[in-house]
Amino acid sequence: MTKKSGFFLLICMISTLILVSCGKAKDANGQPDDVQISTSLTYDHSMELDYAKEFSVDYYDGGYALITISDESRFLVVPKKRPIPKDLSEDIVILKQPIDHIYLVASAVMDMFCSLDGLDSIRLSGTKEEGWYIEEAKKAMASGAIEYAGKYNMPDYEKIVDVGCDLAVESTMILHSPDVKEKLEKIGIPVLVDRSSYEEHPLGRTEWVKLYGVLLGKEERALQAFAEQKAALESVTKAERTDKTVAFFYITSNETASVRKSGDYVAKMINLAGGKYIFSNLGDDSASSSVNMQLEEFYARAKDADYLIYNSTIDGGVRSMKEFLKKSPLLKEFKAVQEGNVYCTTQNLYQDSMKLGTVILDFHNMLTAEEQNEATFTYLFRLE
Repeated sequence: MTKKSGFFLLICMISTLILVSCGKAKDANGQPDDVQISTSLTYDHSMELDYAKEFSVDYYDGGYALITISDESRFLVVPKKRPIPKDLSEDIVILKQPIDHIYLVASAVMDMFCSLDGLDSIRLSGTKEEGWYIEEAKKAMASGAIEYAGKYNMPDYEKIVDVGCDLAVESTMILHSPDVKEKLEKIGIPVLVDRSSYEEHPLGRTEWVKLYGVLLGKEERALQAFAEQKAALESVTKAERTDKTVAFFYITSNETASVRKSGDYVAKMINLAGGKYIFSNLGDDSASSSVNMQLEEFYARAKDADYLIYNSTIDGGVRSMKEFLKKSPLLKEFKAVQEGNVYCTTQNLYQDSMKLGTVILDFHNMLTAEEQNEATFTYLFRLE
């Protein structure tokens, strides 16, 4: 074998491995072999996903849908009045529609239910009324339509059982309290762990609305809601990059600067908006999305940033440049302060998970405000 032919063979082998690993293995009939879950179900097609990689959905004749999450959990959504297949694998959890008595603990999911007009499917919340920045959620809790049932590690089991809860939607925080998850399942409450925060692409997080659309039988509405954010992103990515540098941070009570890591989704959104996140080498060696640094180090690394964005979601934020400068005397030495390019986020930035395309558009408008003379913002405001 010549060196050229050997190299060609190696490339073919690698390509084959890539194709196999990225796509589903096929059976003799050309169908994915991991979707044959019951002799009474006929596979139809799989959901198309643009960015999300942490879940998949396979559809079957009769309206059945199999949700598979990257933690290897599987849920079969069974339409109302349809029979439950008898030969399913024991690991597949049955979710019988209508699913309308949900205990919602993953706060990032609330906005998805709102976008689906599905708030009436939630009966219990893991966040108190005063903890919500989403107006629909606050109103629902004030009226009693949604009741508080304890946080992720201290749920009110009695209330959960009394309301006839048919699903608990948890964040990955539940993994720190495995006994809680186990007890919920033991008393007959299915537990779905939302892993949208693990998505590599920011809009992968938003695309989880499609999963919840399947649960509520509102797939078309989910597609529309996601398409709006995808369009917002595409309008930005088609524009010319500015490559202006941005620091995103807040000052902690210990007088350190809390900044997002380089691989965090906020940093990615800044880059997608046409900017450049100034901390390009902060590692991702832990589950934490941020890192604290001494103010002197923060000054040395971010003093020449073109823009500063103060993160208000943790400490309540600031309303004016005067309040901002009270955080540290070093801040007045920053280039962005001297040029008037300091912005603050609104407090609902993190809970509005269905608006990440809009957030990226806000970042883009900030970066191009000089050229546009004015820009409208949803989640940012300039400090005066």
